[in-house]
Amino acid sequence: MEPSLTAKKEKLTTVLRRLGRLAVALSGGVDSAVLLAEARACLGDKVIALTARSLLHPEQELIDAAKIAAGLGVPHFIVDTNEIEQSDFLANTEQRCYICKKHVFTRLAALAAEKGFNRLVHGANADDPGDYRPGLDAAREMGVAAPLLEAGLTKADIRCIAKQRDLFVWNKPSMACYATRFPYSTPIRLEKVEQVKRAEQVLAAAGITVCRVRHHGAIARVEVPLNRLPDLAADPMRQRVVDQLRAIGFLHVCVDLEGYVSGSLNREITSDAERT
Repeated sequence: MEPSLTAKKEKLTTVLRRLGRLAVALSGGVDSAVLLAEARACLGDKVIALTARSLLHPEQELIDAAKIAAGLGVPHFIVDTNEIEQSDFLANTEQRCYICKKHVFTRLAALAAEKGFNRLVHGANADDPGDYRPGLDAAREMGVAAPLLEAGLTKADIRCIAKQRDLFVWNKPSMACYATRFPYSTPIRLEKVEQVKRAEQVLAAAGITVCRVRHHGAIARVEVPLNRLPDLAADPMRQRVVDQLRAIGFLHVCVDLEGYVSGSLNREITSDAERT
């Protein structure tokens, strides 16, 4: 039988108390927000929040992170991580996420130690190991703990806790860095990241806030939830989106009939593994 949410929360409290003084990697999303809230409730002022500032994440994530920390009364520090300057990251191999997390956690851990906090934690949850996430390996190697994962809390559990705690991000859509919009082995370039960012802003302005624009060179492959496909395919929205994405630099605009699928580009890795 699946453990109850109450039992999972009790385990989370045990884990947090065992870890002691904590620096929480706060992204601005619901997972790390709940982790910070629970750590604050358990440990009081023995908690700080650290956020990585990067061109690979929307500015709104930084704004939300600051708002979360302020609302919980937790000291908040921002670190410029500059992944976009790392050549091994820009090569966009299958280890991109590992390389990125290693770099980011190194910067966050250094600041945490400077502030007198020797333990860094992040918001990975019990659903995350089900996808291809080499960043989890980087975290484990560096000793960055994942209390939500250790407690067995799923994404649904975390949203429930966030709603109970009245955290404004409780129903915020998941947000992955813009690098996930590029097929593996396609070099990541800042101008292409800006294209993706602007394209997703176009969709958000049209009222479709849950979306991904996958960058396939001259082709923009748009993923939206299935229930929004009819809206996107109907004029005037269809023509407006096509015109605006072409103005951004895409020659062709395609809508994926499967809809929005988190981590859809990871299928390339799965397919390669099946063929070997």
